[in-house]
Amino acid sequence: MPAAEIRHLAPADVAFAAPALAELFLDAVADGASIGYMSGLAREDAEAHWLDVAARPDGRVVLVAEDADGIAGTVTLVPAREAFQPHRAEIVKLVVHRRARGRGVAAALMEAAEREARTHGRTHLTLMTRAGSDGERLYRRSGWTLVGIIPQDSLAPDGTLVDAAIFRKQLRA
Repeated sequence: MPAAEIRHLAPADVAFAAPALAELFLDAVADGASIGYMSGLAREDAEAHWLDVAARPDGRVVLVAEDADGIAGTVTLVPAREAFQPHRAEIVKLVVHRRARGRGVAAALMEAAEREARTHGRTHLTLMTRAGSDGERLYRRSGWTLVGIIPQDSLAPDGTLVDAAIFRKQLRA
């Protein structure tokens, strides 16, 4: 049995799933993940993020991994909007619930995001993660290239300054 089934959510589905997606964010922040939110993240703020994503007409692709307990992970592919970068997209908010870690869910989500990117003609992908994180190790194993480190780029949920690692991957069309 696969670790989780990967599914693309249409904007209306993202809005409907906002409470479950918010739970992923709450779990990640409680575990110290740097996903753009600080400790004490309110459920309403986490849900508001997903409702905002659902309302954006910018071509974002939201993928979820579902297991027997519901949504176990998510990742978003954000296409570059500039006319001179029709080939580029960014991977954002890869989050896997603690209950589903260690089962290949993050890798499956990344593989699905790369397939989606190719489907939409996006062959140059970028992402940012916390330097030294589990995410950095996953991206290295998955063939991503480290472009550089930005020292003290952002705050972890506990307020600690952390370095960011910037990655890129060139996909075959």
